[in-house]
Amino acid sequence: MNRRVDECSDNLYRGYLKREEDSGMTEEKSLLKKIREKELEMSIKVDQARIEADEALERAKKESLALIAASEVKGKKEADEFFQSELEKIKAEVDKVRAQVRKEVQAVREKGEKNVPQAVERIIAIVLSG
Repeated sequence: MNRRVDECSDNLYRGYLKREEDSGMTEEKSLLKKIREKELEMSIKVDQARIEADEALERAKKESLALIAASEVKGKKEADEFFQSELEKIKAEVDKVRAQVRKEVQAVREKGEKNVPQAVERIIAIVLSG
C-alpha cells in the first residue's frame, strides 16, 4: 500500500512540475533557487566573519594581557630604580648631616678643651675661697 501511495505522490509531483514548466513557474523556481543559494552563501560569509571577529577579539585580549603584564614588569622595574635612586640621595644627605654634626661636635669639644684650664682655675678659686 505504501508503494502505491509513493507512486501516486510521484505522479502528482511530476504533474505539478509539468504544469510549472507549462506556466512559466520554472523561471520563478530557478529565481527562488538562486535566492536561496545567495542566502546560504551570505549565511556562510556571516558565520565566517563572526568566527574571524571572535578570533581577532581573542587575539586582542591575549595581546592586551601580555601588554599589561609587560607594563607591570616595566613599572615595577622603574619604581625599584627610582626607589634606589632616592635612597642613594637620602644616604648622601645623611652622610652630609653626619659630617656636619661631627664638625660641630669637634668644634664644641675644642672650644671646651680650651676653656678647661680656665674652668679648673675658677673652680679651685671658688673652692679655696669658700
